[in-house]
Amino acid sequence: MAIKRLFIANRGEIAVRIQRAAKSLGIETVIGISAADKDSLGAQMADRAVVLGPAPSSQSYLDVNLILHAALATGCDALHPGYGFLSEKPELSRLCMENGIIFVGPRQETIATLGDKLGARALALEAGVPTVPGTDHIAGVAEAKTAAEALGYPVVMKASAGGGGRGMFKATSPADIEGSFERASREAEAAFGDSRLYMERFVERARHVEVQILGDGEGNVLHFGERDCTVQRRYQKLIEEAPSAALSAAVRERLHAAAVRLTAHARYRNAGTVEFLYDVDRDDFYFIEVNSRIQVEHPVSEAITGQDLIALQLRVAAGEGLGLRQDDITIAGHAIEVRINAEDPTRDFMPSPGRITRWGPPDGHGLRLDSHVYEGYLVPPFYDSMVGKLIAHGRSREEALERLLAAVKAFRIEGIRTTLPLDAFILDHPDFRTNAITTRWLEDRGLPAFQPDQE
Repeated sequence: MAIKRLFIANRGEIAVRIQRAAKSLGIETVIGISAADKDSLGAQMADRAVVLGPAPSSQSYLDVNLILHAALATGCDALHPGYGFLSEKPELSRLCMENGIIFVGPRQETIATLGDKLGARALALEAGVPTVPGTDHIAGVAEAKTAAEALGYPVVMKASAGGGGRGMFKATSPADIEGSFERASREAEAAFGDSRLYMERFVERARHVEVQILGDGEGNVLHFGERDCTVQRRYQKLIEEAPSAALSAAVRERLHAAAVRLTAHARYRNAGTVEFLYDVDRDDFYFIEVNSRIQVEHPVSEAITGQDLIALQLRVAAGEGLGLRQDDITIAGHAIEVRINAEDPTRDFMPSPGRITRWGPPDGHGLRLDSHVYEGYLVPPFYDSMVGKLIAHGRSREEALERLLAAVKAFRIEGIRTTLPLDAFILDHPDFRTNAITTRWLEDRGLPAFQPDQE
């Protein structure tokens, strides 16, 4: 292993997950943390922890020069960005390369191209991958209304530089565009420093499916099957599973081929996810975007393939190549993951930071918990609210579902409010059990039926 000392530029459960993979490969770890995370499990596990700055992310996890300085000062020869924060900032990849640090991720130019949604769409079209019918950059309200008439309502406006629903809105009429265009543009500017918007035709009955890939940067790409992340609230995923139970074998094969073709065309290096919308009515899929990093939901892919994706990331970054052939990656069984967020779903998902007075996770065959917290841990109010991910693997979707539902109900957390009651409600809902859901299901049918007294 060419990597001897790894700097982890992240926090939370992914920092713990990266450390476990690194240590399995004999790699020493250094973690950069904020003052608010000095007592975190990630800091306790690392061979060395350095405080980057105060709690605000802008003065710690999002300061690229600070991160680089800490990595250099601690003698690290590689850096893993995790997800979120600086993981998709081309500047970090560039600075690492210029300073002799191995960046565990794609090259800066790849991140820049794929991070721009219009650039990614153009790349997909070059590679012969279908995209949702849409437009290039739209300059203003009048142009947007003309484009919407041509595409046909409803349409969806998206931020060229962003994701996570920011700068995004659905329009069913010219009035919707007039009412939301400028606000979305301002939101995109504030979130991404880029106010550009573009338009796509809105797919009425859609599912979110995505393909996990790993590339060597030379045009060779492997896939690890697909994930289904259709259960979402405000474009934020809550439950993920693999494989998707909505796809036929023929569509699945075409989906995998499209993801590999696109990322091979980009000469993609390291782990990434190619996201698609699956149109239920047309039985077809369209490219959405590439996330040039490891994803929160990667454990379900690991569960069905038996592969350690973080360890593979480190091996590829160290120059060991893919180390696998496509035939070596087999799919076995079904896996489902629920995110556990420190939020109160009965009060519009209000954040619930505070001291965890009881942390009693379930244990049993086929279960996995990825988390950074422990009994007595103080959930800080400054960052993402996720405190863990619970994953169940079974021989079938039904077995995985029953195993996960029982585990969610057995999980005991006190001191903070969490989304576990909502997770249990969804897993037990007839629509989820029969797979009769779309990306709108949770907000249109699930949440209205979720009552506070069901906790």
